[in-house]
Amino acid sequence: MKSVILVGDGMGDYPVAELGDKTVLEAAHTPAMDDLASRGRVGRLRTVPDGMAPGSDVANLSLLGYRPEEFYTGRSPLEAASLGVDLGPNEIAFRLNLVHTREEGGRLTMVDYSGGHISTLEAHELIAALQDALPLSGNLALYPGIDYRHLLVYRGPVDSLTTAPPHDYSDQDVTDFWQAYAAVPELAAFNRAAGPILAAHPVNKERQAAGKRSANNVWLWGEGMAPAIVPLKERFGVSGALISAVDLLKGIAVYAGMEVVEVAGATGYLDTNYEGKVSGALAALKRHDLVFVHVEAPDETGHQGLVAEKVRAVEDFDARVVAPVAAGLAELGEPYRLVVCMDHFTPLALRTHTDDEVPLVIFASEAEGEGSGQGYDEAAGRASDLVFANGQEFMAAVLD
Repeated sequence: MKSVILVGDGMGDYPVAELGDKTVLEAAHTPAMDDLASRGRVGRLRTVPDGMAPGSDVANLSLLGYRPEEFYTGRSPLEAASLGVDLGPNEIAFRLNLVHTREEGGRLTMVDYSGGHISTLEAHELIAALQDALPLSGNLALYPGIDYRHLLVYRGPVDSLTTAPPHDYSDQDVTDFWQAYAAVPELAAFNRAAGPILAAHPVNKERQAAGKRSANNVWLWGEGMAPAIVPLKERFGVSGALISAVDLLKGIAVYAGMEVVEVAGATGYLDTNYEGKVSGALAALKRHDLVFVHVEAPDETGHQGLVAEKVRAVEDFDARVVAPVAAGLAELGEPYRLVVCMDHFTPLALRTHTDDEVPLVIFASEAEGEGSGQGYDEAAGRASDLVFANGQEFMAAVLD
């Protein structure tokens, strides 16, 4: 049997006044997801265990059948794996965001956690400038990633340091978080030196001249050491492939022993290559039992508080991912399972993640005609008696 899990990152939301007090899922035109829900089973899943932060790292581990409370050590080690960086026993990985900050009166404001959604090509120039110009000691190493997302590895203790996700503090004062880096002198020195180099770089000068936000600072967060994750084959007896534009998801796949399917033009935003992801997923089904497709755009637009853009992201996910994947699976000529879900909510009003239980649809081709007869949205999930307490229960049901 073949199984496909389609993830619209951060699709969940609360009622939005601008949408007539409907959620984005309720307001968006999503015929493919609604059709699957009407013919399949609608349920809900707790992707974020009690006491854990509602990040995409924790939540997507759950969607792949893992218990984050058993395996999770931090976000950045997963991103390191996606870049081919093997962490040593005393090494700490940090996500390095290229961000846009504003300093006034000795206070620092997080204006844009993505550096104006800087492109990968531009970002690599900036990272190269930091690598060349900074007097990095043998304890620091910098690796380029995708768009605004990069990696810094530090060899040494950081027990006294607490970091914060920059997307949780858009347009907010982050001075206290910034000053916390002083607890690790080498990281504090790196931060102080990076800003002037970035601000003076030709890439940022050109962005400013074009009316775009510059990536004028760095932000370190999501620190952690290498985890010990049991491969998917050993855990569930299936082989798998994963498709995503996001290093975090690719890193989870590496630790899970899954094939990472690279798709040209996958950006993690509204301009991503949806068609390439679909063709890559259907091709991967010929090699594997399970294919996991992740689309980041709903989450990014939710963090930015952009109502129309989040609606568009959800509608694009429905029309350009869910519909063609469903059509492709129907042509397989063998039993299959198709799951549509999200990892967490990213409410427009909050512009950050929450730990709400997430609605999902499980469509089983062999159970055609036994569906719920309802559409797919948050209310349908809450009303369902199909409830999974954790990702392990969820994956067992998908593969059963």
